[in-house]
Amino acid sequence: METDAAQPEQLTPVAPPAERWRDPVAGHVGALLLTVLSTSYVGALHWAAFSSGLDTAAIDATSARFWLGGLVFSLPVLAILGSHELGHYLACRYYDVDATLPWFLPAPLPLTGTLGAFIRLREPIPHARALFDIAVAGPLAGFVVAVPLLIVGVAASKVVPVPADGGGLILGDPLLFQFVERAVWGVIPDDQALYVHPMGLAAWFGLLATALNLFPFGQLDGGHITYALFGERARWLSMATLAGTLALAAASLSWAAWTVMLLAMTALQGVGHPPTGDDIQPLGRTRLALAVAAALVFVLSFTPRPIEPMDIVDDEPPTSVRNQP
Repeated sequence: METDAAQPEQLTPVAPPAERWRDPVAGHVGALLLTVLSTSYVGALHWAAFSSGLDTAAIDATSARFWLGGLVFSLPVLAILGSHELGHYLACRYYDVDATLPWFLPAPLPLTGTLGAFIRLREPIPHARALFDIAVAGPLAGFVVAVPLLIVGVAASKVVPVPADGGGLILGDPLLFQFVERAVWGVIPDDQALYVHPMGLAAWFGLLATALNLFPFGQLDGGHITYALFGERARWLSMATLAGTLALAAASLSWAAWTVMLLAMTALQGVGHPPTGDDIQPLGRTRLALAVAAALVFVLSFTPRPIEPMDIVDDEPPTSVRNQP
């Protein structure tokens, strides 16, 4: 049975009514421009290495061509991250839940140049349906944008011999990446690997970010979805996810930072989820179908070993390789 979602004691805006939905734009624009700069620089390194066949002497960071090449990576990355956050934001607008504009996070990371993006909610969620819709809108929107970029990026990639010196990085292939790669390139011999085009690398990062957000833990997107579905029982799934992440970190060091982040979230917020104004509101069949779709997106986007140095991979070499420029 549905209950009245209007519960003033829980839905009183955090900000005064006159300030709702008012968000200074300058800070968001500045963060976006810095992220364009950081991702373009990293993308330019990817592009220069890809286009020059790893001839590092040919990389000239002062040339316009260098920076224009970086846009082949940065624009797809920002499109995926931006559409993800825009999905959340528009769902918040639909339910009149006050939220900030997207914040982009520039970072001097050698593979991506960014830590992603986020929005911050400034009001409680009115009911379980709103929580579900706001949570699921981001990953699905980002995934829809990532798929065509992945197809084009994989098609623009090239097959190269596996480096004999063991240098470079192995990128673990999500299932969707494997499907697209097989459809475009067929079976790649064991002594060769797919050298991923910067656009394909951007899509790979977008899939990884989508999978991370869909972890059914705490207040991640996946945690919001599972709480809307299962209520307080979702905390058990959060604890199982934390245990599984610890196991992943034991198998691959590339999960170490993510594990530390989840442990920090556990220390600060616990594994539970704050209640909405109406937790018992039924979701309906359409949302259950979207939950299944979100689970499928997670499966297609997840990889158990995202990034590994090539010289420590002791089994059959994966098919995607990116060498350091």
